[in-house]
Amino acid sequence: MNAQVGDQIVLEGTHLGDSRRIGVIVAVGHPDGSPPYEVRWRDSDRTTLIFPGPEAHITPSGVAAAPR
Repeated sequence: MNAQVGDQIVLEGTHLGDSRRIGVIVAVGHPDGSPPYEVRWRDSDRTTLIFPGPEAHITPSGVAAAPR
């Protein structure tokens, strides 16, 4: 998985009833765009460092995340 600053990251819930989380990548851990990523979450405006798993996908900047 590779991303750039400004891309969106979408985390799908892994359990029944889990909500989808969408955030904007504000920093990448490596020059090649590989994780970890610093993400500002839309639902809380908090910034966290994540190592995305298989439930995550990247949406390039300028493309809206598809509704569920």
